[in-house]
Amino acid sequence: MSKNDTIKKRYNRIAPIYDSLELLMEKGKMGGWRQNLWQKVQNKIDKAGMKLLEAGVGSGKNIEYYPDDLEIFAIDFSPKMLKEAEKKAQKYNKEVNLLEMDIQDLDFEDNYFDLIINSCVFCSVPDPVKGLKELKRVLKQDGRIIMLEHMRSQNEFVGKMMDLFNWVSLYTWGANINRKTMQNIEKAGLELVEVNDLMSDIVKEIELKK
Repeated sequence: MSKNDTIKKRYNRIAPIYDSLELLMEKGKMGGWRQNLWQKVQNKIDKAGMKLLEAGVGSGKNIEYYPDDLEIFAIDFSPKMLKEAEKKAQKYNKEVNLLEMDIQDLDFEDNYFDLIINSCVFCSVPDPVKGLKELKRVLKQDGRIIMLEHMRSQNEFVGKMMDLFNWVSLYTWGANINRKTMQNIEKAGLELVEVNDLMSDIVKEIELKK
């Protein structure tokens, strides 16, 4: 079984209870970070007909914040997570094109999206650099990628502890807590516009361009 299939199987397994597992985190700081992320998106909307991609929609926790005046696509490689996302699209009466798709192999034309959003996605992409390169490919030349991501701490002790316990989250649902996301962004050839540390150097809000 490939890495993709293994991780997809884990997300399919936990999809019905995924929101319950993260309820406390959402009611804590994560919920506020998510709202701030989408306020930043709202501030980027400056023309009609803009296209937005949420790369890794998961169970659809961001759907309630989707702007009403954009053409929105949301992808995930887990069909059962997409079913949870579809429930939220109906609940919040949001128009969104929900598609089963792998972030490492996007079925979109080059230079297609004005905005690309993801939150806590690149911890579970098997080849994160490949996924980031795909986002770069489908982003317009003047477009922006806005990310809310957790990653390995640069603090020597904390980083080693994250390495030590990474197997727990990895084998539970396929997420790595020790990804070196800032290095992966550089390897993918994306340019930093802004980086804000939200929880030490572990959780960051990141804006990128080509």
